[in-house]
Amino acid sequence: MASNSIGNSSQPRPEDKNLGLGANLAYGLQHVLTMYGGIIAVPLILGQAAGLSSNDIGLLITASLFAGGLATILQTVGLPFFGCRLPLVQGVSFSGVATMVAIVGNGGMEAVLGAVMAASLIGLLITPLFSRITKFFPPLVTGIVITTIGLTLMPVAARWAMGGNSNAPEFGSMANIELAALTLVIVLLLSKVGSASISRLSILLAMIIGTAIAYCLGMTDFSKVSEGPFLAFPTVFHFGYPTFQIAAIISMFIVIMVTLVETSADILAVGEIIETKVDSRRLGDGLRADMLSSLIAPVFGSFTQSAFAQNVGLVAVTGVKSRYVVATGGLFLVTLGLLPVMGRVVAAVPASVLGGAGIVLFGTVAASGIRTLSKVDYRNNMNLIIVATSIGFGMIPIASPTFYDHFPTWFATIFHSGISSAAIMAIALNLVFNHLTAGNSDQQSVFVAGTERTLRYQDIALLHDGDYFLNGKLYDKNGIEVPVVAPELHTSTAPVQSRASGIAVAASHPG
Repeated sequence: MASNSIGNSSQPRPEDKNLGLGANLAYGLQHVLTMYGGIIAVPLILGQAAGLSSNDIGLLITASLFAGGLATILQTVGLPFFGCRLPLVQGVSFSGVATMVAIVGNGGMEAVLGAVMAASLIGLLITPLFSRITKFFPPLVTGIVITTIGLTLMPVAARWAMGGNSNAPEFGSMANIELAALTLVIVLLLSKVGSASISRLSILLAMIIGTAIAYCLGMTDFSKVSEGPFLAFPTVFHFGYPTFQIAAIISMFIVIMVTLVETSADILAVGEIIETKVDSRRLGDGLRADMLSSLIAPVFGSFTQSAFAQNVGLVAVTGVKSRYVVATGGLFLVTLGLLPVMGRVVAAVPASVLGGAGIVLFGTVAASGIRTLSKVDYRNNMNLIIVATSIGFGMIPIASPTFYDHFPTWFATIFHSGISSAAIMAIALNLVFNHLTAGNSDQQSVFVAGTERTLRYQDIALLHDGDYFLNGKLYDKNGIEVPVVAPELHTSTAPVQSRASGIAVAASHPG
Protein backbone atom coordinates (compact mmCIF):
# COMPACT_ATOMS: atom_id res chain seq x y z
CA MET A 1 0.00 0.00 0.00
CA ALA A 2 3.01 2.28 0.16
CA SER A 3 4.51 3.97 -2.81
CA ASN A 4 7.90 3.04 -1.52
CA SER A 5 9.59 2.16 1.73
CA ILE A 6 13.18 1.58 2.61
CA GLY A 7 14.89 -0.17 5.41
CA ASN A 8 13.33 -0.66 8.79
CA SER A 9 10.45 1.53 9.92
CA SER A 10 12.46 2.44 13.04
CA GLN A 11 15.08 4.22 10.93
CA PRO A 12 14.80 8.02 10.68
CA ARG A 13 12.92 9.16 7.63
CA PRO A 14 14.98 11.13 5.07
CA GLU A 15 12.46 13.98 4.99
CA ASP A 16 12.83 14.55 8.76
CA LYS A 17 16.50 15.57 8.56
CA ASN A 18 17.07 19.22 9.48
CA LEU A 19 19.98 20.68 7.50
CA GLY A 20 20.38 23.81 9.62
CA LEU A 21 19.34 27.44 9.25
CA GLY A 22 21.73 28.40 6.44
CA ALA A 23 20.88 25.44 4.21
CA ASN A 24 17.17 25.79 4.91
CA LEU A 25 17.24 29.45 3.87
CA ALA A 26 19.24 28.83 0.69
CA TYR A 27 17.35 25.78 -0.50
CA GLY A 28 14.02 27.23 0.61
CA LEU A 29 14.62 30.37 -1.47
CA GLN A 30 15.48 28.13 -4.42
CA HIS A 31 12.06 26.48 -4.11
CA VAL A 32 10.34 29.88 -4.06
CA LEU A 33 12.20 31.09 -7.16
CA THR A 34 11.29 27.87 -8.96
CA MET A 35 7.54 28.22 -8.46
CA TYR A 36 7.15 32.00 -8.24
CA GLY A 37 6.20 32.43 -11.89
CA GLY A 38 3.57 29.72 -11.60
CA ILE A 39 1.97 30.98 -8.40
CA ILE A 40 1.43 34.52 -9.76
CA ALA A 41 0.09 33.34 -13.14
CA VAL A 42 -3.40 32.43 -11.89
CA PRO A 43 -4.18 35.71 -10.07
CA LEU A 44 -2.82 37.63 -13.07
CA ILE A 45 -5.12 35.79 -15.48
CA LEU A 46 -8.18 35.98 -13.22
CA GLY A 47 -7.60 39.61 -12.29
CA GLN A 48 -7.43 40.61 -15.94
CA ALA A 49 -10.54 38.52 -16.76
CA ALA A 50 -12.44 40.22 -13.93
CA GLY A 51 -11.36 43.68 -15.12
CA LEU A 52 -9.63 44.52 -11.84
CA SER A 53 -7.30 47.47 -11.46
CA SER A 54 -3.56 46.91 -11.34
CA ASN A 55 -3.62 47.59 -7.60
CA ASP A 56 -6.29 44.93 -7.01
CA ILE A 57 -4.43 42.46 -9.20
CA GLY A 58 -1.39 43.13 -7.01
CA LEU A 59 -3.52 42.32 -3.96
CA LEU A 60 -4.61 39.05 -5.64
CA ILE A 61 -0.96 38.13 -6.15
CA THR A 62 -0.08 39.05 -2.56
CA ALA A 63 -2.99 36.95 -1.27
CA SER A 64 -1.88 33.97 -3.37
CA LEU A 65 1.67 34.17 -2.03
CA PHE A 66 0.42 34.44 1.55
CA ALA A 67 -2.09 31.57 1.21
CA GLY A 68 0.47 29.40 -0.60
CA GLY A 69 2.97 29.94 2.20
CA LEU A 70 0.47 28.96 4.89
CA ALA A 71 -0.58 25.89 2.87
CA THR A 72 3.07 24.86 2.41
CA ILE A 73 3.78 25.13 6.13
CA LEU A 74 0.66 23.09 6.94
CA GLN A 75 1.63 20.39 4.41
CA THR A 76 5.27 20.11 5.52
CA VAL A 77 5.10 20.69 9.29
CA GLY A 78 1.60 19.28 9.70
CA LEU A 79 -1.10 19.17 12.35
CA PRO A 80 -2.99 16.11 13.62
CA PHE A 81 -4.89 14.71 10.59
CA PHE A 82 -3.57 17.48 8.31
CA GLY A 83 -0.33 17.49 6.33
CA CYS A 84 1.63 14.64 4.74
CA ARG A 85 4.91 16.00 6.20
CA LEU A 86 6.73 15.68 2.89
CA PRO A 87 8.79 18.30 0.96
CA LEU A 88 5.86 19.60 -1.11
CA VAL A 89 5.38 23.26 -2.03
CA GLN A 90 1.74 24.37 -2.20
CA GLY A 91 0.33 27.14 -4.35
CA VAL A 92 -2.62 28.21 -6.47
CA SER A 93 -3.68 25.32 -8.70
CA PHE A 94 -3.60 26.06 -12.44
CA SER A 95 -6.12 23.31 -13.25
CA GLY A 96 -9.10 25.53 -12.39
CA VAL A 97 -8.18 28.63 -14.38
CA ALA A 98 -10.55 28.03 -17.30
CA THR A 99 -13.45 27.19 -14.96
CA MET A 100 -12.86 30.22 -12.73
CA VAL A 101 -12.62 32.55 -15.73
CA ALA A 102 -16.02 31.24 -16.88
CA ILE A 103 -17.49 31.76 -13.39
CA VAL A 104 -16.10 35.26 -13.00
CA GLY A 105 -17.75 36.25 -16.28
CA ASN A 106 -21.18 35.27 -14.94
CA GLY A 107 -21.06 35.93 -11.22
CA GLY A 108 -18.00 38.02 -10.55
CA MET A 109 -15.12 37.37 -8.16
CA GLU A 110 -17.58 36.73 -5.29
CA ALA A 111 -19.02 33.71 -7.13
CA VAL A 112 -15.52 32.35 -7.76
CA LEU A 113 -14.59 32.60 -4.08
CA GLY A 114 -17.88 30.99 -3.01
CA ALA A 115 -17.52 28.14 -5.49
CA VAL A 116 -13.95 27.44 -4.35
CA MET A 117 -14.98 27.38 -0.68
CA ALA A 118 -18.02 25.13 -1.20
CA ALA A 119 -16.26 22.69 -3.55
CA SER A 120 -13.22 22.50 -1.23
CA LEU A 121 -15.49 21.66 1.72
CA ILE A 122 -17.00 18.79 -0.28
CA GLY A 123 -13.51 17.70 -1.25
CA LEU A 124 -12.46 17.73 2.41
CA LEU A 125 -15.39 15.44 3.28
CA ILE A 126 -14.55 12.86 0.60
CA THR A 127 -10.79 12.62 1.22
CA PRO A 128 -11.15 9.33 3.15
CA LEU A 129 -12.20 7.73 -0.13
CA PHE A 130 -9.19 9.07 -2.02
CA SER A 131 -6.76 8.14 0.77
CA ARG A 132 -7.52 4.45 0.21
CA ILE A 133 -6.37 4.31 -3.40
CA THR A 134 -2.64 3.79 -2.74
CA LYS A 135 -2.92 0.08 -3.58
CA PHE A 136 -3.90 1.17 -7.07
CA PHE A 137 -0.63 3.15 -7.40
CA PRO A 138 2.09 0.50 -7.84
CA PRO A 139 5.37 1.52 -9.55
CA LEU A 140 3.61 0.91 -12.88
CA VAL A 141 1.11 3.72 -12.21
CA THR A 142 3.37 6.11 -10.28
CA GLY A 143 6.06 5.82 -12.96
CA ILE A 144 3.54 6.75 -15.66
CA VAL A 145 2.26 9.72 -13.65
CA ILE A 146 5.74 11.04 -12.75
CA THR A 147 6.88 10.76 -16.36
CA THR A 148 3.78 12.56 -17.58
CA ILE A 149 4.21 15.34 -15.01
CA GLY A 150 7.67 16.07 -16.41
CA LEU A 151 6.55 15.93 -20.03
CA THR A 152 3.49 18.09 -19.31
CA LEU A 153 5.63 20.81 -17.78
CA MET A 154 8.05 21.07 -20.70
CA PRO A 155 5.81 23.49 -22.69
CA VAL A 156 5.91 25.77 -19.63
CA ALA A 157 9.72 25.76 -19.73
CA ALA A 158 9.63 26.47 -23.47
CA ARG A 159 7.31 29.47 -23.04
CA TRP A 160 9.51 30.80 -20.24
CA ALA A 161 12.59 30.41 -22.42
CA MET A 162 10.88 32.41 -25.16
CA GLY A 163 10.12 35.26 -22.77
CA GLY A 164 7.01 34.21 -20.86
CA ASN A 165 4.57 36.79 -22.23
CA SER A 166 3.35 35.70 -25.67
CA ASN A 167 1.89 39.18 -26.30
CA ALA A 168 5.24 40.91 -25.88
CA PRO A 169 7.02 41.89 -29.13
CA GLU A 170 10.27 40.25 -27.96
CA PHE A 171 8.55 36.90 -27.28
CA GLY A 172 10.54 34.15 -28.99
CA SER A 173 13.46 36.44 -29.79
CA MET A 174 16.96 34.99 -30.08
CA ALA A 175 18.03 37.17 -27.14
CA ASN A 176 15.53 35.47 -24.83
CA ILE A 177 16.38 31.99 -26.09
CA GLU A 178 20.13 32.65 -25.82
CA LEU A 179 19.69 33.85 -22.21
CA ALA A 180 17.74 30.67 -21.41
CA ALA A 181 20.45 28.57 -23.07
CA LEU A 182 23.16 30.38 -21.11
CA THR A 183 21.28 29.74 -17.85
CA LEU A 184 21.00 26.06 -18.76
CA VAL A 185 24.75 25.88 -19.47
CA ILE A 186 25.50 27.51 -16.10
CA VAL A 187 23.33 24.92 -14.33
CA LEU A 188 25.21 22.10 -16.06
CA LEU A 189 28.65 23.61 -15.39
CA LEU A 190 27.92 24.18 -11.70
CA SER A 191 26.62 20.62 -11.44
CA LYS A 192 29.78 19.25 -13.07
CA VAL A 193 32.66 21.25 -11.61
CA GLY A 194 31.21 22.44 -8.29
CA SER A 195 31.27 20.84 -4.86
CA ALA A 196 28.28 18.94 -3.54
CA SER A 197 26.92 22.12 -1.94
CA ILE A 198 27.35 24.14 -5.12
CA SER A 199 25.78 21.37 -7.18
CA ARG A 200 22.70 21.33 -4.96
CA LEU A 201 22.39 25.11 -5.28
CA SER A 202 23.09 25.08 -9.01
CA ILE A 203 19.53 26.12 -9.91
CA LEU A 204 19.51 29.10 -7.52
CA LEU A 205 23.04 30.22 -8.44
CA ALA A 206 22.27 29.92 -12.15
CA MET A 207 19.16 32.08 -11.68
CA ILE A 208 21.18 34.74 -9.83
CA ILE A 209 23.97 34.72 -12.43
CA GLY A 210 21.47 34.67 -15.29
CA THR A 211 19.56 37.61 -13.81
CA ALA A 212 22.80 39.57 -13.33
CA ILE A 213 23.75 38.96 -16.97
CA ALA A 214 20.25 40.00 -18.06
CA TYR A 215 20.57 43.22 -16.05
CA CYS A 216 23.90 44.04 -17.68
CA LEU A 217 22.34 43.43 -21.10
CA GLY A 218 19.30 45.58 -20.29
CA MET A 219 16.95 42.59 -20.39
CA THR A 220 15.46 43.11 -16.93
CA ASP A 221 14.31 46.15 -15.01
CA PHE A 222 14.52 46.69 -11.26
CA SER A 223 13.20 50.27 -11.36
CA LYS A 224 9.68 49.22 -10.35
CA VAL A 225 10.90 47.55 -7.16
CA SER A 226 10.56 50.82 -5.23
CA GLU A 227 7.04 51.47 -6.52
CA GLY A 228 4.10 50.51 -4.33
CA PRO A 229 3.83 49.85 -0.58
CA PHE A 230 6.63 48.20 1.34
CA LEU A 231 4.34 46.39 3.79
CA ALA A 232 0.78 45.18 3.15
CA PHE A 233 -1.35 42.78 5.20
CA PRO A 234 -3.91 40.62 3.38
CA THR A 235 -7.43 41.98 3.78
CA VAL A 236 -10.19 39.55 4.71
CA PHE A 237 -12.79 39.36 1.91
CA HIS A 238 -11.32 42.38 0.15
CA PHE A 239 -13.17 41.39 -3.06
CA GLY A 240 -16.53 41.01 -1.34
CA TYR A 241 -18.22 38.24 0.57
CA PRO A 242 -18.58 34.95 -1.34
CA THR A 243 -21.78 34.05 -3.10
CA PHE A 244 -22.81 30.44 -3.64
CA GLN A 245 -24.20 29.51 -7.04
CA ILE A 246 -25.09 25.86 -7.66
CA ALA A 247 -23.77 25.72 -11.24
CA ALA A 248 -20.52 27.38 -10.23
CA ILE A 249 -20.07 24.99 -7.29
CA ILE A 250 -20.66 21.92 -9.50
CA SER A 251 -18.13 23.19 -12.07
CA MET A 252 -15.57 23.90 -9.37
CA PHE A 253 -16.15 20.50 -7.75
CA ILE A 254 -14.99 18.86 -10.98
CA VAL A 255 -11.82 20.93 -10.67
CA ILE A 256 -11.47 19.78 -7.05
CA MET A 257 -11.70 16.15 -8.19
CA VAL A 258 -8.90 16.79 -10.69
CA THR A 259 -6.89 18.52 -7.96
CA LEU A 260 -7.29 15.52 -5.65
CA VAL A 261 -6.02 13.18 -8.36
CA GLU A 262 -3.06 15.41 -9.17
CA THR A 263 -2.18 16.00 -5.52
CA SER A 264 -2.35 12.26 -4.84
CA ALA A 265 0.03 11.73 -7.75
CA ASP A 266 2.41 14.45 -6.47
CA ILE A 267 2.43 13.05 -2.92
CA LEU A 268 3.15 9.54 -4.18
CA ALA A 269 5.71 10.89 -6.67
CA VAL A 270 7.73 12.78 -4.07
CA GLY A 271 7.53 9.75 -1.76
CA GLU A 272 9.02 7.65 -4.55
CA ILE A 273 11.73 10.22 -5.29
CA ILE A 274 12.94 10.62 -1.71
CA GLU A 275 12.40 6.89 -0.98
CA THR A 276 10.08 7.11 1.99
CA LYS A 277 6.88 5.32 2.95
CA VAL A 278 3.56 6.81 1.88
CA ASP A 279 0.57 4.82 3.13
CA SER A 280 -3.14 5.59 2.89
CA ARG A 281 -3.17 7.48 6.19
CA ARG A 282 -0.34 9.76 5.14
CA LEU A 283 -1.93 10.34 1.76
CA GLY A 284 -5.21 11.20 3.46
CA ASP A 285 -3.48 13.72 5.75
CA GLY A 286 -1.94 15.36 2.69
CA LEU A 287 -5.24 15.57 0.84
CA ARG A 288 -7.02 17.01 3.89
CA ALA A 289 -4.34 19.71 4.17
CA ASP A 290 -4.84 20.47 0.48
CA MET A 291 -8.60 20.85 0.86
CA LEU A 292 -8.41 22.80 4.14
CA SER A 293 -5.96 25.24 2.53
CA SER A 294 -8.28 25.61 -0.48
CA LEU A 295 -11.21 26.24 1.87
CA ILE A 296 -9.41 28.99 3.79
CA ALA A 297 -7.56 30.64 0.86
CA PRO A 298 -10.62 32.56 -0.48
CA VAL A 299 -10.89 34.36 2.87
CA PHE A 300 -7.69 36.20 1.91
CA GLY A 301 -8.61 36.48 -1.78
CA SER A 302 -6.87 33.39 -3.16
CA PHE A 303 -8.04 30.15 -4.78
CA THR A 304 -7.61 26.36 -4.79
CA GLN A 305 -4.27 25.15 -3.44
CA SER A 306 -2.29 22.21 -4.78
CA ALA A 307 1.23 20.79 -4.79
CA PHE A 308 3.55 22.30 -7.39
CA ALA A 309 4.97 19.65 -9.71
CA GLN A 310 7.99 21.78 -10.66
CA ASN A 311 9.15 21.69 -7.05
CA VAL A 312 8.90 17.91 -7.08
CA GLY A 313 11.44 18.16 -9.90
CA LEU A 314 13.65 20.41 -7.79
CA VAL A 315 13.67 17.80 -5.01
CA ALA A 316 14.73 15.20 -7.57
CA VAL A 317 17.47 17.28 -9.20
CA THR A 318 19.04 18.58 -5.95
CA GLY A 319 18.60 15.47 -3.83
CA VAL A 320 17.60 17.69 -0.87
CA LYS A 321 14.84 15.67 0.81
CA SER A 322 14.26 17.67 4.00
CA ARG A 323 10.72 18.92 4.56
CA TYR A 324 12.12 21.70 6.74
CA VAL A 325 13.75 23.20 3.65
CA VAL A 326 10.33 23.43 1.99
CA ALA A 327 8.74 24.71 5.22
CA THR A 328 11.32 27.52 5.13
CA GLY A 329 10.22 28.18 1.56
CA GLY A 330 6.69 28.50 2.95
CA LEU A 331 7.93 31.15 5.37
CA PHE A 332 9.46 32.99 2.41
CA LEU A 333 6.08 32.90 0.64
CA VAL A 334 4.29 34.25 3.71
CA THR A 335 6.90 37.01 3.93
CA LEU A 336 6.44 37.83 0.25
CA GLY A 337 2.72 38.03 0.92
CA LEU A 338 3.33 40.57 3.67
CA LEU A 339 6.15 42.44 1.89
CA PRO A 340 5.15 43.26 -1.69
CA VAL A 341 8.54 44.89 -2.23
CA MET A 342 10.20 41.47 -1.93
CA GLY A 343 7.74 40.08 -4.40
CA ARG A 344 8.66 42.81 -6.85
CA VAL A 345 12.35 41.87 -6.52
CA VAL A 346 11.65 38.22 -7.31
CA ALA A 347 9.33 39.25 -10.14
CA ALA A 348 12.27 40.98 -11.80
CA VAL A 349 13.88 37.61 -12.60
CA PRO A 350 13.49 37.28 -16.41
CA ALA A 351 11.19 34.51 -17.61
CA SER A 352 13.89 33.27 -19.97
CA VAL A 353 16.19 32.62 -16.99
CA LEU A 354 13.41 30.56 -15.42
CA GLY A 355 13.07 28.72 -18.73
CA GLY A 356 16.71 27.67 -18.83
CA ALA A 357 16.48 26.27 -15.31
CA GLY A 358 13.04 24.77 -16.00
CA ILE A 359 14.39 22.52 -18.75
CA VAL A 360 16.57 20.76 -16.18
CA LEU A 361 13.91 20.75 -13.48
CA PHE A 362 11.05 19.40 -15.56
CA GLY A 363 13.27 17.00 -17.48
CA THR A 364 14.41 15.57 -14.16
CA VAL A 365 10.80 14.83 -13.22
CA ALA A 366 10.36 12.82 -16.43
CA ALA A 367 13.67 11.05 -15.85
CA SER A 368 12.56 10.09 -12.33
CA GLY A 369 9.41 8.58 -13.79
CA ILE A 370 11.42 6.59 -16.31
CA ARG A 371 13.60 5.31 -13.48
CA THR A 372 10.48 4.18 -11.61
CA LEU A 373 9.15 2.45 -14.74
CA SER A 374 12.42 0.54 -15.00
CA LYS A 375 11.42 -1.28 -11.80
CA VAL A 376 8.27 -2.71 -13.39
CA ASP A 377 8.10 -6.34 -14.50
CA TYR A 378 7.14 -6.48 -18.19
CA ARG A 379 7.37 -10.26 -18.59
CA ASN A 380 4.27 -12.14 -19.75
CA ASN A 381 1.83 -9.35 -18.86
CA MET A 382 0.24 -6.25 -20.36
CA ASN A 383 2.29 -3.68 -18.43
CA LEU A 384 4.05 -2.43 -21.55
CA ILE A 385 0.82 -1.57 -23.34
CA ILE A 386 -0.51 0.06 -20.13
CA VAL A 387 2.54 2.35 -20.08
CA ALA A 388 2.28 3.11 -23.80
CA THR A 389 -1.44 3.85 -23.78
CA SER A 390 -1.44 5.93 -20.60
CA ILE A 391 1.49 8.17 -21.57
CA GLY A 392 0.08 8.55 -25.08
CA PHE A 393 -3.30 9.52 -23.64
CA GLY A 394 -1.65 12.04 -21.33
CA MET A 395 0.18 13.64 -24.25
CA ILE A 396 -3.00 14.39 -26.22
CA PRO A 397 -3.79 17.75 -24.52
CA ILE A 398 -0.11 18.69 -24.75
CA ALA A 399 0.19 17.91 -28.45
CA SER A 400 -3.24 19.37 -29.27
CA PRO A 401 -4.58 21.77 -26.58
CA THR A 402 -7.90 22.18 -28.43
CA PHE A 403 -8.56 18.43 -28.72
CA TYR A 404 -11.32 18.44 -26.06
CA ASP A 405 -12.94 21.75 -27.02
CA HIS A 406 -16.07 20.05 -28.42
CA PHE A 407 -16.45 17.55 -25.57
CA PRO A 408 -18.85 18.16 -22.65
CA THR A 409 -17.47 20.79 -20.30
CA TRP A 410 -17.11 18.41 -17.35
CA PHE A 411 -15.18 15.92 -19.51
CA ALA A 412 -12.92 18.60 -20.98
CA THR A 413 -12.20 19.98 -17.50
CA ILE A 414 -10.95 16.60 -16.32
CA PHE A 415 -9.02 15.46 -19.38
CA HIS A 416 -7.60 18.82 -20.46
CA SER A 417 -4.87 18.12 -17.88
CA GLY A 418 -2.35 15.66 -19.26
CA ILE A 419 -1.45 14.61 -15.71
CA SER A 420 -5.00 13.66 -14.72
CA SER A 421 -5.57 12.05 -18.16
CA ALA A 422 -2.55 9.78 -17.77
CA ALA A 423 -3.35 9.05 -14.11
CA ILE A 424 -6.95 8.06 -14.81
CA MET A 425 -5.96 5.88 -17.79
CA ALA A 426 -3.12 4.19 -15.88
CA ILE A 427 -5.36 3.42 -12.89
CA ALA A 428 -8.15 2.10 -15.11
CA LEU A 429 -5.90 -0.11 -17.26
CA ASN A 430 -4.04 -1.42 -14.23
CA LEU A 431 -7.39 -2.41 -12.71
CA VAL A 432 -8.62 -4.05 -15.93
CA PHE A 433 -5.48 -6.03 -16.71
CA ASN A 434 -3.79 -6.63 -13.33
CA HIS A 435 -6.62 -6.69 -10.77
CA LEU A 436 -9.69 -7.83 -12.71
CA THR A 437 -7.86 -10.77 -14.28
CA ALA A 438 -11.02 -12.67 -15.29
CA GLY A 439 -11.11 -12.98 -19.07
CA ASN A 440 -7.41 -12.22 -19.56
CA SER A 441 -6.00 -14.22 -22.48
CA ASP A 442 -3.35 -16.83 -21.72
CA GLN A 443 -1.64 -15.90 -24.99
CA GLN A 444 0.96 -13.16 -25.17
CA SER A 445 -0.13 -10.01 -26.96
CA VAL A 446 1.92 -8.75 -29.88
CA PHE A 447 3.30 -6.01 -27.61
CA VAL A 448 4.61 -8.50 -25.05
CA ALA A 449 5.94 -10.85 -27.71
CA GLY A 450 7.80 -7.97 -29.31
CA THR A 451 9.84 -7.12 -26.22
CA GLU A 452 13.34 -8.40 -25.62
CA ARG A 453 13.64 -11.46 -23.40
CA THR A 454 14.79 -10.55 -19.89
CA LEU A 455 15.84 -12.42 -16.75
CA ARG A 456 16.52 -11.04 -13.31
CA TYR A 457 20.08 -11.26 -12.07
CA GLN A 458 19.00 -12.43 -8.60
CA ASP A 459 17.12 -15.35 -10.15
CA ILE A 460 20.24 -16.49 -12.01
CA ALA A 461 22.36 -16.07 -8.87
CA LEU A 462 20.19 -18.66 -7.09
CA LEU A 463 21.04 -21.39 -9.62
CA HIS A 464 23.64 -24.01 -8.62
CA ASP A 465 26.07 -25.94 -10.81
CA GLY A 466 24.25 -28.85 -12.38
CA ASP A 467 20.75 -27.34 -12.15
CA TYR A 468 18.71 -27.93 -15.27
CA PHE A 469 15.24 -27.39 -16.74
CA LEU A 470 13.17 -30.28 -18.13
CA ASN A 471 9.58 -30.06 -19.32
CA GLY A 472 9.07 -26.71 -17.62
CA LYS A 473 10.44 -27.89 -14.25
CA LEU A 474 13.72 -27.07 -12.49
CA TYR A 475 15.88 -29.91 -11.12
CA ASP A 476 19.16 -29.93 -9.21
CA LYS A 477 22.16 -32.06 -10.22
CA ASN A 478 20.74 -35.03 -8.28
CA GLY A 479 17.46 -34.92 -10.20
CA ILE A 480 15.46 -33.52 -7.26
CA GLU A 481 12.84 -30.98 -8.32
CA VAL A 482 13.38 -27.40 -7.10
CA PRO A 483 10.11 -25.52 -6.37
CA VAL A 484 9.48 -22.57 -8.70
CA VAL A 485 7.45 -19.73 -7.19
CA ALA A 486 5.08 -17.82 -9.48
CA PRO A 487 6.05 -14.12 -9.84
CA GLU A 488 3.92 -11.59 -7.99
CA LEU A 489 2.23 -8.79 -9.90
CA HIS A 490 3.85 -5.36 -9.89
CA THR A 491 7.23 -6.56 -8.66
CA SER A 492 9.49 -3.61 -8.05
CA THR A 493 12.64 -5.48 -8.99
CA ALA A 494 14.27 -4.17 -12.13
CA PRO A 495 15.03 -6.80 -14.76
CA VAL A 496 18.47 -6.95 -16.31
CA GLN A 497 18.87 -7.09 -20.08
CA SER A 498 19.46 -10.72 -20.61
CA ARG A 499 21.30 -11.73 -23.70
CA ALA A 500 24.20 -12.57 -21.38
CA SER A 501 21.78 -13.80 -18.71
CA GLY A 502 20.23 -16.24 -21.13
CA ILE A 503 23.66 -17.66 -21.85
CA ALA A 504 24.22 -18.12 -18.11
CA VAL A 505 21.04 -20.16 -17.81
CA ALA A 506 21.86 -22.18 -20.91
CA ALA A 507 25.21 -23.08 -19.41
CA SER A 508 23.45 -24.88 -16.58
CA HIS A 509 21.41 -27.03 -18.94
CA PRO A 510 22.58 -30.63 -19.36
CA GLY A 511 24.40 -31.39 -22.58
